[in-house]
Amino acid sequence: MSNLKRKRGTETHKTSPKRRRPGLENVSDAASIPRKQSLEDGVANEEDEYAESEGSVQDGIMEEWSGISEQGKNMEAAGHSGTHTHKPPRGEELRDIKDAADLYRSTSFKLQIDVLLPNIRPKYARSAPLERFLFTLYTFLKDLSPVAPQHPLSASRDLLKKGIAVPYPLPLPTEDTNWKVSFEKPSDILLVGSWAVKMSVKAKDQRRYVADVAVTMPETLFQEKDYMNSRFFHKRAYYLAVIAGAVSNKKSGMDVDVFYESASGDPRLTTLVLRPKHGMLAHTRIRSASHDADQSAVDFTSLNVEVRIMPVLPSSSPIPLQRLSPSRSNIRISSNDAPSPLCNSALLLCTTYKSHMITMHALAESVPAFADALALLRVWANQRGYGVGDRLCMRHFDTRGPWWAAVLELLVNGEESLPGTTFHKTAKRKPLGKGLSSYQLFKAALDLLARHDFEKEHIFVKTNDGHRFPPEDYALHEAVFVDSTSTVNLLAGVPLSALEMLRHDAKMTLDILDHSNLSEDPFDAVFMRDKRDVATRFDIVLRLNLSSAKLRDPNTHASVEHGSAYNALLEHLVSCLYRGLGNRTKAISVLHPAPQARPVSQAHPSNPSTIHVGLLLDTEHAFRLVDHGPTAEEQDSEAAQAFREFWGEKAELRRFKDGSIVESVVWSVSTADERTHIPVHIARHVLARHCGLIGDAVRTWQTQFDSVVRLPESITGIYRTTGAQTGFKAAMSAFDELVRAMKGLDDRIPLAILTVSPIAEALRYTSVHSPVAAPGPVIFALPQFARYVEPMEIVIEFEKSARWPDDLRAIQKIKLAFFEALASALATSIKGLTASVVVGHGAESSDIADQACLEIVTADGWAFRARIWHDREAILLSRLIDDKPHIAPHMKRQREGDPQERQAALSAQEVYQRRFVHAPRHHRAIAALCHSFSAFAGTVRLVKRWFAAHWLLRGHVSVEAVELLCASVFLRSAQSTVEGLGSPGSKERGFALVVELLKDWEWSQGMYIPLYHGTDDGGDKTPAVTVTAGAKTGVWALATELDSGGHVWTSSGPDAIVARRIRALAQATWVALQGMESGSFEAMTLFLHPLEHYDFIIELDPAVLPRYVQNVRADPAIWAQRAKYANTRADAEDVRLCPGFDPAQAFFDDLKRVYKDTFILFYDPLGGDRFGAVWDPSLKAPRPFRALGGFSSEPIRKEGKAKDKDKALVKLNENAILSEIERMGAGLVKNIVIRE
Repeated sequence: MSNLKRKRGTETHKTSPKRRRPGLENVSDAASIPRKQSLEDGVANEEDEYAESEGSVQDGIMEEWSGISEQGKNMEAAGHSGTHTHKPPRGEELRDIKDAADLYRSTSFKLQIDVLLPNIRPKYARSAPLERFLFTLYTFLKDLSPVAPQHPLSASRDLLKKGIAVPYPLPLPTEDTNWKVSFEKPSDILLVGSWAVKMSVKAKDQRRYVADVAVTMPETLFQEKDYMNSRFFHKRAYYLAVIAGAVSNKKSGMDVDVFYESASGDPRLTTLVLRPKHGMLAHTRIRSASHDADQSAVDFTSLNVEVRIMPVLPSSSPIPLQRLSPSRSNIRISSNDAPSPLCNSALLLCTTYKSHMITMHALAESVPAFADALALLRVWANQRGYGVGDRLCMRHFDTRGPWWAAVLELLVNGEESLPGTTFHKTAKRKPLGKGLSSYQLFKAALDLLARHDFEKEHIFVKTNDGHRFPPEDYALHEAVFVDSTSTVNLLAGVPLSALEMLRHDAKMTLDILDHSNLSEDPFDAVFMRDKRDVATRFDIVLRLNLSSAKLRDPNTHASVEHGSAYNALLEHLVSCLYRGLGNRTKAISVLHPAPQARPVSQAHPSNPSTIHVGLLLDTEHAFRLVDHGPTAEEQDSEAAQAFREFWGEKAELRRFKDGSIVESVVWSVSTADERTHIPVHIARHVLARHCGLIGDAVRTWQTQFDSVVRLPESITGIYRTTGAQTGFKAAMSAFDELVRAMKGLDDRIPLAILTVSPIAEALRYTSVHSPVAAPGPVIFALPQFARYVEPMEIVIEFEKSARWPDDLRAIQKIKLAFFEALASALATSIKGLTASVVVGHGAESSDIADQACLEIVTADGWAFRARIWHDREAILLSRLIDDKPHIAPHMKRQREGDPQERQAALSAQEVYQRRFVHAPRHHRAIAALCHSFSAFAGTVRLVKRWFAAHWLLRGHVSVEAVELLCASVFLRSAQSTVEGLGSPGSKERGFALVVELLKDWEWSQGMYIPLYHGTDDGGDKTPAVTVTAGAKTGVWALATELDSGGHVWTSSGPDAIVARRIRALAQATWVALQGMESGSFEAMTLFLHPLEHYDFIIELDPAVLPRYVQNVRADPAIWAQRAKYANTRADAEDVRLCPGFDPAQAFFDDLKRVYKDTFILFYDPLGGDRFGAVWDPSLKAPRPFRALGGFSSEPIRKEGKAKDKDKALVKLNENAILSEIERMGAGLVKNIVIRE
């Protein structure tokens, strides 16, 4: 906590005044539901106070604005501009401003907290109906008739006849049970919990506030041995059932709905929930001991609150608390006398409600910022699933309300010093004091959660009289956090894996608060944003169907200890995963729906048959191939036997290169993509062996996502059978061999080669499909629609020479000569290599731009496309654009020369800068990210596939722009002080984070990506970057250190229309990703493109498309039909390798060039067999005819005269355009579908 500043003094932020309840001077009586008269007085006083405060506010408003009166007019006439004079801030105001900056992160952050806090709390001033209902309940419970002692089964049968089930926990009573249950009116009734001290916080998803009522059971109902075998919980369950039967009786007059609810699915913690009925009577008859009278409304529906009744144990009960030590065994149902710490803690918890409420009240009185800090902490936790809600929640935290307050209590009062213990440091945690602001206390709590090691260090909050049980008694608890009453471990039953997830979230939040600059507002990310989305929160999500689960070693003692067999199964499941995955994961979280209220006719909760397990990977260890166990010398030890028992048939003795022989578990993989599945393989093996979950009972989505970036199995089988080289490593090896061969030709070419730089996405691990070589046998074996080979672009830089000409056209001719010499040298020096010079690019040609390349095909079938970089071109192009750069632009006369030549020079300069300056730098930076983040390359491949599947890649969004978007997600964590914090550990999570970015990104403001930070290209300092979004052709601005404008890769798109469509597609994809929680999610649906928004669809013939097998929806029937005629042999010309030949892409480029002002065209460049087009809506309206209008038009016919035409007005000639498209695509276009 040394980094936290402490400022003594009072809290600058004040919430609404804390109103004392009647008799609050005696804190022990403060929470008691008061007698009728005192309650009425309290409500009346409260309403008066509320009205008074409302009136003061209104008076203040009226005083501030009094309109334009005569006095105001006179003041204006006197020279005043209004009724208010601008005065400098007073000293007190200056101190408040300084305190806001010192005690909070900033003044704006404090203002946001001031706005947040009133909106997350209930309207206590309007709680009069609830107070009256609580008084009614108090009177009703006090007047209940006693029930004579009887056998528990007989008593439950009597209640069942009335429709009330008794929620007896395990072990269930039997006919041989020799103890009895009974009912007597409560000895005390207290309003406890956060509602009693006015610290309730709004839960997620409109869940109700809770008003806890502790009903103290008389001590005469219990015996000394009731701590054995859950006997206390049986008597508590019967007591609760009797109250449920009485309240639900129509003659009771309570007029509420009654439910059972069991926290964490534990029947021992069952409570009774009372909710106002819909349409509750506006007036009800309230009975009193002295008189009956009509009272005002008791309908508290508007408060959105429910009343929860909890039977508790009296402090004077005969059950000895020393018998409830965590090391004691109080479950004697078998020969197993193991301690029962969880059962004992559950019983102790029933004695702490009043003391916890008193502690919270005392802290709120002594620490001004305590209530606000607790509210901030609870909001932060709720946004991350550590509370109840309609979506999946973190298991174990739905009942930890007192623990959040205890965390702040630990910071304020400090820790108990317990020197010499095994799980405790000798130096205790010192108190931070009582003068911190709410933000400082909140941040200190996060610091505690982020730094504390719950596995190694136990926490004992400071007490007045020391702790009841010695620290050694808590050895069986995974985590220990003993409250200040020295009664209960507030983290009993919480596994370390869940606390590690909490630690990770705290670290993430602290990193956001500590490393966001003043221009960034972290308030939204910390308090306002919902962080419960499993797709963006976890690297791997397992969906487990527990209906077929069966423990390898069933344990009755564990079922009783955890409250139910279901809870015991979940705890065993988590412990097995935690042990099996080890340091491969940072955290393992069990996600399940929050506890649901059930009818009182149902004894036990309905446990969900499906749960989710989220894994947060540690990428440094997650994909390890071998797990080591004990050595061969320890074969007979208990550790070796436990290792073999845990892993089963996967465990084996292995000798390693260093000569060691150890027990090992080896996970075999054949590709790099399969290596990312190792954590899932481990989870499947462990769950199948120890929990009986096999096959479809364990479901993940990794394989589904893998399938969208892989070729069909029938095609990859051809590559395997022919022995073709595949994969990114093989492509990199082929590139290295080509570079060595080129540099060995110095004596055969005019200039020596200095560097050969790759700029192809396949050479930086980010192409959608793995690169493949296509030698002659492979090309011949592949069908026509699978013969596409992507050439990998490289840039060659020769040594400096003064013999280069000083003319742009001559430089292009010299490049051709170099290509010819290099091609001849390579062909003669490397057997089987072919090289040919390619001139021109599409329909556009320029004699000053770089348009020539050397196409190289190696003997192994790898294709490269080489270009020559000559730095003198940049200077010559700049001179052609501006021959007088030393003169200021506003002083220059009208430029001389041919404007078309200048425009050609501008286009050539743009190509030069992008191809030879930015592309190599971008390639190096992206390749470095692939090495720094194991999931980066896979994420880029998935996101590119998503853009391509939705007909946006290359045609509207460049591949480099996609890579920058993905880099922005991963580089958020690059500046963190904790390495790898927050960076995705799987491509699936990375993909979801990019989709989240696209759906929320305000692209009009641009984006800055520190892509080159700390590299040789970018340096260590971050330069000033000016992001200007809103260009006509490209509205995205993706700025880097070397591109301050942000339009190098977005100058040609997307435009505003496409950018809005990308956001709409991302939002729809995000909604589909939420299906992971319900089990309805299928990864392929994210890549299926909707067609209803296009005006017409151009359908192509898949049989003539060499890339069709890359289509995300490729139809196997097409090549299956082709395989029927395997005996037909094609001519050699038909199987000639044509790198980069894609007729669909060429046709798309032609249409886009010809009809750029007529319609917007969309196409999937990865095997797409359809074009989608949207007419320019401005062309559909009639307009006057003019020559060179830019689109095909036809005259508009006059109404009523079919033959006469109005030559003055024309409209878009859609039929002619579609006919021309069909003619241009003859042999390629199969059909054109016009959509209405």
